[in-house]
Amino acid sequence: MKRILVSAYAVNPYKGSEDGTGWNLVCQIARFQKAIVITRKNNREAIEKYMNEVSLPFESNLEFQYYDLPYWMRFWKRKEKGALLYFYLWQLFMPVFIKRNQIQFDIAHNLNFHNNWTPTFLWRTGKPLVWGPIGHHAKIPMTFLKVYGWSAIIKDRATWIVKLLFWKLDPFLRMSYEKASLILAVSSAEKIVHKNFKEKMRIMPAVAASTAKIAIDSHKGFNVLMVGRFVALKGFDVAIRAFEKFRSAQPAAMRSEIKLILVGKGPEKERLQDIVFATWIAHSIKWIDWVDKAEMESIYQNADVFLFPSHEGAGMVVPEALSFGLPVFCFDNYGPGELTDDKCAIRIPYGSYDKAIQDFADALTKVHDNRHLREEMSAEAFQKWERELTWDAKGLFLRDIYNEVSLKNAFPKPADDDKKQYQLSTANSSLIESEF
Repeated sequence: MKRILVSAYAVNPYKGSEDGTGWNLVCQIARFQKAIVITRKNNREAIEKYMNEVSLPFESNLEFQYYDLPYWMRFWKRKEKGALLYFYLWQLFMPVFIKRNQIQFDIAHNLNFHNNWTPTFLWRTGKPLVWGPIGHHAKIPMTFLKVYGWSAIIKDRATWIVKLLFWKLDPFLRMSYEKASLILAVSSAEKIVHKNFKEKMRIMPAVAASTAKIAIDSHKGFNVLMVGRFVALKGFDVAIRAFEKFRSAQPAAMRSEIKLILVGKGPEKERLQDIVFATWIAHSIKWIDWVDKAEMESIYQNADVFLFPSHEGAGMVVPEALSFGLPVFCFDNYGPGELTDDKCAIRIPYGSYDKAIQDFADALTKVHDNRHLREEMSAEAFQKWERELTWDAKGLFLRDIYNEVSLKNAFPKPADDDKKQYQLSTANSSLIESEF
């Protein structure tokens, strides 16, 4: 049995998002290997509480090591404020912690955060390194971003500039790509941004879902569901306007049974509510704050389709929707677009703002008016989740990755092959810069 040293900054069995992903992935690693997980001390209470409450069949394969920087190096961190810098430093000094505690392992795996613009330093341990899943959000196309005003534009473009600076100038990031044995990429966008290392990349979306319940067709009407934070990245404005066009095109007698359910919270809620009031469909839209898991399952089960015009590079809610057999409507992008296919989703190409809204409205009409198509897409959605987007599927994938790394290091390439210097090719640089 291999001993995998896992660097997992965020691990919490009681949370979702990054923390929940970290927990599920380390559990999947422990199904087949010994997992020595290094995480932050503030995760300890939740981990130990959960393991005292729940009997895990692979518990003997899980070992947690809790590590933080000294107080004088972290007193300035306040929740999300300073998180990126702290994460960088946390990674930087981790090899010292590993050496001091004499941790023995066969393969190192830097698991999360999932961004591709902060380095890992586990290559300093001298062991084979798996890095990822890593990736990034692409820039939001300006035609969709300007709806949210200058503040959103400046924030999105400033973040993109920071990414570019890290990609091009950070020598430790360059060494991370060079030294990693294999890199797990959340989407094929990673192979474009860092094309010099695409041969050592394997695609593994970071998201999955553990639910397995087909939606119950016991409600009347047609319920369109969207879930997420109310921020520019998610595209709720497109969803609302597309829903309004779709609903308006239906016979008047049917409109009262067509509903849009929006689940979430966030800073753009007021702006989105203004859009709703301007379209005169407020009575057809239901707003729901974040709810517990049981209630969220009920909401999924009473939906007919999942509308998700998000610009993000992943989308945790997409596997959840597929696991309930919901057809998905999304952009044909590197995020939700790559998590789905043409059998379980209708993927809309980027174009003008008005064209995208009309395309989403037409897609909703197509599935609403064709019950047989909706049932076919529902079955395909569930099968897509079952094949590729369960946590168990991730565990099997990671088992194969570790076997590949072991084999690769048993028969290393000649030294000259490892002397390539990291650089973005001229063509690749042009591709990235053209997105400004």
